[in-house]
Amino acid sequence: MSQTSIEDSRYKRMPTPEELRAMERDLQFHPADALGPAALTPEQAEQYNLRGYVKGISIFSDAESSEIRKGVDTLIAAALAKGQSSYSVISAHLKSGLVHDIMNDRRIVAYINDIIGEDVVGWGSHFFCKLPHDTKTVAWHQDASYWPLSPSKTVTAWLAIDDTDTENACMRFISGSHTQGHIGYRASDDAEQNVLNQTVDDVTGYGDPVDIELEAGQISLHSDLLLHGSEANSSARRRCGLTLRYCASSVRAQLGWNAEGVWVAGSDPTGHWANNPRPLVDNV
Repeated sequence: MSQTSIEDSRYKRMPTPEELRAMERDLQFHPADALGPAALTPEQAEQYNLRGYVKGISIFSDAESSEIRKGVDTLIAAALAKGQSSYSVISAHLKSGLVHDIMNDRRIVAYINDIIGEDVVGWGSHFFCKLPHDTKTVAWHQDASYWPLSPSKTVTAWLAIDDTDTENACMRFISGSHTQGHIGYRASDDAEQNVLNQTVDDVTGYGDPVDIELEAGQISLHSDLLLHGSEANSSARRRCGLTLRYCASSVRAQLGWNAEGVWVAGSDPTGHWANNPRPLVDNV
């Protein structure tokens, strides 16, 4: 499955490699203010700056997680019934009231505020749902490498819909790799069965690999420049996560990506980003 197919959406289109190379993008790490966080502890803010991620933040209760999982099960089942894949539910905040609500949840947004400031736009949401015995992988990559956004001030909150661990192919981060700027990559080959289409090789030279095991209802946060990926899910358990993409409203987007925005905190004084309403009907 190509990156183009899974990122097809209502407004935006994926840039070609040639378009990305021609864009003037600020691809350098912008640290969080480690001196005065409100939701993050000072230690977590420092870890984000040094390692590029924070993991194991509990957001939803067991009861809330159970209800969210029921809603997600319905969305994924609807996609599969249409002949789509378990990775096909993208721009989900424009298609699902449940996802729109999760994106706006103050408990999540408070952590994002600590990293990128008061004015925050949610612009992306995508289910990475590895079914049992799923042979697909997510190759090592940097998120910012794919996106026509500048500067690189997007934080991803990865919400565990299911318990995720090494057995069912949890995410893996290369700690500290976010400080290296934009890292070169090659086009993925078919044998990799990569959900995306970029592969960064020889990643251990950029830092130590870390397994990001999460319980359902927990999130991890990572920089858009952090190398990350995941293996095939050889277990009999599903591993579903929801990626929520947040950026500072000062970030500029090309190719229509600003049309998929939702103002989750503060405002956008320039009016660059759309502020989409909550969907009234689910439509994956």
